[in-house]
Amino acid sequence: MTDYRDDSIATDETQRLIASNKVEGTAVYGMDGEKLGHVYNFMVDKRSGQVEYAVLGFGGLFGMGENYHPLPWNTLTYDTDKGGYVVNIAKDRLQGGPSYKAGEEPSFDRDYDRRVIDYYGVTATY
Repeated sequence: MTDYRDDSIATDETQRLIASNKVEGTAVYGMDGEKLGHVYNFMVDKRSGQVEYAVLGFGGLFGMGENYHPLPWNTLTYDTDKGGYVVNIAKDRLQGGPSYKAGEEPSFDRDYDRRVIDYYGVTATY
């Protein structure tokens, strides 16, 4: 079997791009600098190839009781000084937003998209 992977090519981070496994686990901060949670994963549109949501892991202790909050990708800004993402969303607003627990994953269909986008007051990317 032929291995098409070229180990001389950066596979986890370049000047402009970063691999998904390096984004997952990255801290997310509020505008006040308070750590809100971490990027649990992100959801990519199969047709466009664009990231639609960063799913924020929030609350819980050692991953137990953690809630997952899908945030429109365009609400996150990477801050090199913090080494994490910053969102302009107050913690109490985030806590009241669309969320789910492990095993309760939403369908991420157009109705759910609209609910998330309407809640955070951002422009849809589709």
